[in-house]
Amino acid sequence: MTTEDQSPSPLLITAPTRPVLGPVVTDDDLAAALDALKAESGPIAVDTERASGYRYSQRAYLVQLARRTGPIVLVDPIAFRDLSVVEATFADDEWILHAASQDLPCLREAGIHPGRIFDTEVAGRLLGFERVSLNAMLERFLEVTLEKGHSAADWSTRPLPSDWLVYAALDVDLLVQLRDAVAAELDAAGKREWADQEFTATLDAPAPPPRVDPWRRTSGIHALHTRRQLAVVRALWESRDEMASDRDIAPGRLLPDAAIIAAARTDPSDANALVKMPVFRGPRQRTHAKRWFAALDGGRSLADEQLPTTLARIDGMPAPNRWRERNPTAAGRLAAARTAVAELAEAHSVQAQNLLPADIVRKVCWHAPEPIDIETVSAALASWGARPWQVALCAAAMVTALQSVPPDDADLT
Repeated sequence: MTTEDQSPSPLLITAPTRPVLGPVVTDDDLAAALDALKAESGPIAVDTERASGYRYSQRAYLVQLARRTGPIVLVDPIAFRDLSVVEATFADDEWILHAASQDLPCLREAGIHPGRIFDTEVAGRLLGFERVSLNAMLERFLEVTLEKGHSAADWSTRPLPSDWLVYAALDVDLLVQLRDAVAAELDAAGKREWADQEFTATLDAPAPPPRVDPWRRTSGIHALHTRRQLAVVRALWESRDEMASDRDIAPGRLLPDAAIIAAARTDPSDANALVKMPVFRGPRQRTHAKRWFAALDGGRSLADEQLPTTLARIDGMPAPNRWRERNPTAAGRLAAARTAVAELAEAHSVQAQNLLPADIVRKVCWHAPEPIDIETVSAALASWGARPWQVALCAAAMVTALQSVPPDDADLT
């Protein structure tokens, strides 16, 4: 794996290197700011700030724009019906983002649909770097580090504090220069085509389907052992989610996961008993105690046939630690495939997860194609979402791994 270069003393940047316009909140000011950016050349750097942990929605509460030179523009999307004019202004340009999959959904919600992107985080992963945060990449390539500290702020706050705006501007200040340095290293490593395929796949990725049983992701649910306890978790989670959506408040700020799990385990007899629990003594929890108890009581009062089942994998596969028990042949194939992918990743200086995602490896091992040959395995990899460059690199090794465990071999070591 590529060894990380450690700059002994990266230059700390505490303020943008150029003028900052905004936050822009009027049509006239937006037009003037976009004209200022249009006067510059090259790709457009973009970033967004959301209010994760504070709001239910994942909308953007600030959009930052910059080119290689010229001003940094901060746009308040809450002040506009949409920002499609931003997309139209830079429709023919490359858009540079860091961790594009996080920003694209809220950009699209604001009316901005980039047509061509360069993702500096994805590029770093393809180059084999273990540290790919924006600061880590800037230290490696430009020998600078940014003054950070407001990533977890409530960006729905108005007016936005001046130090938050400085933080936001810094995120795009050097992004074009970083892109140029990263692109040069991709070219030198022969990985530019890999990156282009990944960028296109990121843009073309459909919106994820709604999760089946999202309440099962409640933190601490693994400690519960009965279906009736699961029914209580489901009822409380759904009641909380409805209120959070209606009020655009992050669910955990209304009722922490720990409170849901504690209620399911303790099984309080009434609302008074509920609020006596330590996790329900906060003002938000006490205010809505009747609501929470009604949900809890409804969940535990369900008939047996209405209770949720114990946790099962939606894709038909058990958890990998159950494979040896359920399908020893698939377990053997998975062990061999993981070894093969790790060796290929080492040889090509890329993280194994980026060479071939673990979920694709598992699916091909569990649902092994017949016959096991380069054509069928290549098709299977592609059908589960592997990019062409990943198929080209990994198909032969996966064939060898799948063939190494005969279908009738149930006595695996």
